[in-house]
Amino acid sequence: MRDFDEKNITEAVVDRFQSTPDPRLKTIMTSLVRHLHDFVRDVELTTDEWYVAIDFLTRTGQICSSTRQEFILLSDTLGVSMLVDAVNHRMPKGATETTVQGPFYVENPPEFPQGFDISRGLKGEALFVSGTASSAQGGALPHAVVDVWQSDTDGYYDVQRTDLSEPTLRARFRADAQGRFFFWSILPSAYPIPHDGPVGQMLVATGRHPWRPAHLHFMISAPGHEKLITHVFVQGDRYLDSDAVFGVKNSLIREYLREPPGVAPDGTKMERPWRRLNYDFCLKSTAT
Repeated sequence: MRDFDEKNITEAVVDRFQSTPDPRLKTIMTSLVRHLHDFVRDVELTTDEWYVAIDFLTRTGQICSSTRQEFILLSDTLGVSMLVDAVNHRMPKGATETTVQGPFYVENPPEFPQGFDISRGLKGEALFVSGTASSAQGGALPHAVVDVWQSDTDGYYDVQRTDLSEPTLRARFRADAQGRFFFWSILPSAYPIPHDGPVGQMLVATGRHPWRPAHLHFMISAPGHEKLITHVFVQGDRYLDSDAVFGVKNSLIREYLREPPGVAPDGTKMERPWRRLNYDFCLKSTAT
């Protein structure tokens, strides 16, 4: 087949994938081609614009490193990450809603006993966090694995700071036999996603800000249940309605209660005001 034009080239390209051995790959590639070609026709993409797009994607790849994934940021800011999450996590009634993992999770964080202070002395309002892990079908999840990570008071994660010698504001805990867990930290802060690269330039060009509302990240896993990746957002944060990565859900917003000096639930004597958060997480069974 020859003499391709804007009317017949799409079907010609789709036809080249007809012998793809993997049926799922065939479905993805043919749909990608159709949607991509329709996009080009819809906006009547110019040659100059096409070169700008190629340059943008090239620079996006070039800035990626072991501690920075610009393509995840691009996916996040275009809402693709949340869309993929929504398609893959249609939750039953009672299950905690999911949200994006984000680019700052680190595999195999250090494991600590219940009650450990993950701030390791960083400045900030003391925060006591407690919760439970249970099944959406009912019943506690004994010894569930709970990974947590968050930003500091200035809006940075430990992997963004060169002055920290050990993992900070991130940890792994194991719930007790009743699915309960608790630890100490500091109040998280709103923060901008990295915006000194191509994704940041895209945000500026489109009149958008790079900020995320303050939150704690949780990743909870237990046998027989889907791994839960979610946040708990700080009620009242100014960016709840304009999260740069579209991750906010009403069920995940909580008040981080202000408490006066006194004795915390774990018996710690607090000489200054502190904050408290409790959230009960419900995981989706893999049997449903």
